[in-house]
Amino acid sequence: MSRTDRKVLVWDVPTRLFHWLVAVLVAAAYATWRLNWMDVHAEIGEVLLALVIFRILWGFFGSDSARFGRFLASPTVVARHLRKMLRREPDHLPGHNPAGGWMVCLLLFLLLVEILTGIYVLNDVADEGPFTELVPASIADAITALHSIFWNVLVFAIAAHLGAILLYAIAKRQNLVVPMITGWKVLPQTVPRPRIAGLARALLLLGCSALAAAGLSNLL
Repeated sequence: MSRTDRKVLVWDVPTRLFHWLVAVLVAAAYATWRLNWMDVHAEIGEVLLALVIFRILWGFFGSDSARFGRFLASPTVVARHLRKMLRREPDHLPGHNPAGGWMVCLLLFLLLVEILTGIYVLNDVADEGPFTELVPASIADAITALHSIFWNVLVFAIAAHLGAILLYAIAKRQNLVVPMITGWKVLPQTVPRPRIAGLARALLLLGCSALAAAGLSNLL
């Protein structure tokens, strides 16, 4: 660290907790499906739904580094960033890089579709959802197929995400994992500190997300 660098808090606690909880719960969802523990599998899905809704809300009302408007870049900027993928250089971004920002959105979208189709499939089997009798059999079968398809796409996207993290560590000498654990990065004095939202706001949004997830789980 040079004299012009300083440690900056870039990842808030809610963002970091979301990241690692989702990683654990997706693995748990796969394990419970393989073990045919479908009641636990369903409960994990509902928790994941609440977390994904929270992350979407946090992307609009959370800390600067978590906001979509702060890290979603234009295709031109993403292409310029990708052309330098193998260039060794320090990480001077107070958040996601241009490619990583779009990967976040892709993973959130895949998770949301996978969870919602899974909840519908479970309710369809258990005859619990109010939409069960209203949805034609052909559409119900398509939703079931989508649940399987999107799981495979999600696994591929997660593998690509992990591969990119490894590539950054080897080629660019940038450790993206430690900041997501500690929250801190070493940045130049010229890089502004991101504004960090308070925990009270996060708890309020999490409560709203839990209510929304419960409503969707009972509705589908």
